[in-house]
Amino acid sequence: MDHSYTGDTTIIDLYHQRNELAIRLTHERYGGLCHRVALNILENQADAEECVNDAYLKVWNSIPPERPASLQAFITKITRNLALDRFRTKRRQKRSEDFTVMLSELGDCIPAPEERGADELLGHIKAFLTEADETDRKLFVGRYFHAYGVGRMAEAYGLTPNAVSVRLYKTREKLRDYLRERGYTV
Repeated sequence: MDHSYTGDTTIIDLYHQRNELAIRLTHERYGGLCHRVALNILENQADAEECVNDAYLKVWNSIPPERPASLQAFITKITRNLALDRFRTKRRQKRSEDFTVMLSELGDCIPAPEERGADELLGHIKAFLTEADETDRKLFVGRYFHAYGVGRMAEAYGLTPNAVSVRLYKTREKLRDYLRERGYTV
């Protein structure tokens, strides 16, 4: 039996009957569309496929009681929302990893603030940055205050990621020496 022309109403009826054929027909009819939506958001083939499969499960669990007027709009919205959730989760994980790397970079040049007080240490860091080269200061603040990635800053300043990393490294080295001169141990 050729199901390619089966209407949304029939597919929705199959969902209400708890007939698994509904999922196959949904995939045949809207799988490509859902995959494009997920891939456009996630930019990763495997993640997009998993997202579409999750969307099928969510549709299965939503119908019944739902009876969408448009199955296409219903599944596309579910796919989009799942893809956006996955994107946000991955971005948070990436930012968390970036933040951990960022803190480890700073750990080599800044002592624990308890040594002489956080306010005093912060004052020295501000003074150091005031004396630093303008680009180095902007890169340092971008990386360690705004938590920007090296790639993003490289684009913004017309540098290569390696050049940004090297400049940040040299700035951290200068900061460590600056703080040592003022009696801090790192």
